[in-house]
Amino acid sequence: MTTKGINHLGLNVRDLDQTTAFFTELLGWKLQARDDAYPRTTVSDGTARFTLWQADRTRPMTEFDRKTNIGLHHVALEVESEEELLDLAARIRTWPGTTIEFEPELLGGGPRKHMMFTEPGGIRLEIIWPAGA
Repeated sequence: MTTKGINHLGLNVRDLDQTTAFFTELLGWKLQARDDAYPRTTVSDGTARFTLWQADRTRPMTEFDRKTNIGLHHVALEVESEEELLDLAARIRTWPGTTIEFEPELLGGGPRKHMMFTEPGGIRLEIIWPAGA
């Protein structure tokens, strides 16, 4: 084997402070690093680690389109219980700048459930409860 997993995922975002707050305040991730000169932050849930990069605000930004952009389609995060999924959905629903694509629903034929949304910085996220799958 030549690799052993993802070290981190680097994501460009519309607003570094909004996205960092979304991960640390709403999802409970830890801020591991911040470099305002670059500018970037690194956040982690203890398993996954994301480096968030501020998109260049002096240039026109292109919004993500999952059907036409090459590269990232979405990032899927897992929760341990259906209750956690439903609780997060309620909190995401009221978080400023988020756009919910669909509320928690059966994934495939179930019993797994998931939801899809875009966080304030423009990253498309999925939250999945695998139902012991």
